[in-house]
Amino acid sequence: MSGQHPSDLETILLSVVDERAAALTEKVVAWRRDLHQHPELGNREFRTSKLVAEHLHALGLEVTTGVAHTGVVGVLRGGRPGPVVALRADMDALPVEEQVDVPFASKARTHYDGNEVGVMHACGHDCHTAVLMGIAELFAGMRELLPGAIKFIFQPAEEGAPEGEEGGAKLMLEEGVLDTEPRPQAIFGLHVTSQLNAGMLGYRPGPTMASSDKLDITVRGRQTHAAMPWLGADPIVAAAHVIVGLQTVVSRQVDTVRQPAIVTIGAIHGGVRNNIIPDSVDMKGTIRTFDEDLRSEVHQRVQETAEHHARGCRCDADVKIRRQYPVTVNHVGLTAWSEPRLQRVAGEHAMVVGKIAGAEDFSYFQQRIPGFFYFVGITPRDRRPETVAANHSPRFYVDEAGLPLALRSLASLTAAYLASPLSE
Repeated sequence: MSGQHPSDLETILLSVVDERAAALTEKVVAWRRDLHQHPELGNREFRTSKLVAEHLHALGLEVTTGVAHTGVVGVLRGGRPGPVVALRADMDALPVEEQVDVPFASKARTHYDGNEVGVMHACGHDCHTAVLMGIAELFAGMRELLPGAIKFIFQPAEEGAPEGEEGGAKLMLEEGVLDTEPRPQAIFGLHVTSQLNAGMLGYRPGPTMASSDKLDITVRGRQTHAAMPWLGADPIVAAAHVIVGLQTVVSRQVDTVRQPAIVTIGAIHGGVRNNIIPDSVDMKGTIRTFDEDLRSEVHQRVQETAEHHARGCRCDADVKIRRQYPVTVNHVGLTAWSEPRLQRVAGEHAMVVGKIAGAEDFSYFQQRIPGFFYFVGITPRDRRPETVAANHSPRFYVDEAGLPLALRSLASLTAAYLASPLSE
């Protein structure tokens, strides 16, 4: 593996990156605040993508719009031949009503899943987009020094496409984002997190974020008067047995010493009246794993467990599991290559962190080319991360003191890769 010791070109490029990154901080913060004040849901990032595209055009990049509905791809070619690296930022917000008292708080509202909802960048994608806009400007001003090329991928719908639509990383790949020239050999991405303080970077090799699968179970019984339950089949009691039984999938049925797994029921609905046993009960949940073989095994065990427990109560269980995002797996070699570059910008505050049960569709890119995905702290230094609102909360707060490190770290990885790419 090459690149453990910086080449002369890498040293030169990193010096320029350090200088230019510091000068761009105010712009990145301003872009982030503007994006935060005007959030848009997945596949509806019309204003955001227009802002991004206009910025990339102004920098002289080759720009493609309308990728996977609202995605934007920009290409910056260096002044000499060399490797190609891709950088990805997600642009979409969440159907969450903001409860953070900042001057640029979102007041946006829209319709989602049949309801009027608030819209908020409750996961930090405004930060990701602003940082990548800054990195595009940083490298556009030094393109003659660069070997190779950079492909900037501004992705819609990371949080999922609206019902009945396709979107996100998967659709970008289907539309050839990695296959069109120049074709990248590696991809980098970052995510701000409330679980680290500003000034800290977190990463890990191999399985890093979980797969995410949607679980729907309908328990079917036979409706009857609640005073005469023996004349019917009670799906509510059966559903209770199913829920308890599902707890044994992880605790007793699969080897979680090898890799952890999670099975959660998050919603249950059945019945309309206190003295009627209903015909059916609907449950919704999620399955998370860190290994594709374990993922398939858990799916099988969930189905068998639900069916058997329902049958024991004279009911039937209809189990549907829809695979969503794969496991986010950091390429081991690229992670080892990245580690000293992160330590250069963050010192001892760049550290290996534990697995995260959240999911990321950056995982689709990693299935195609070596990818490295890491985390940037945005919790104020005087707060303990476990005490603050997490990503996806209406009280999610970004300490913008973490953004300069996000900009400098991702730009440093990019410059280092162009100068000293990973070789296997």
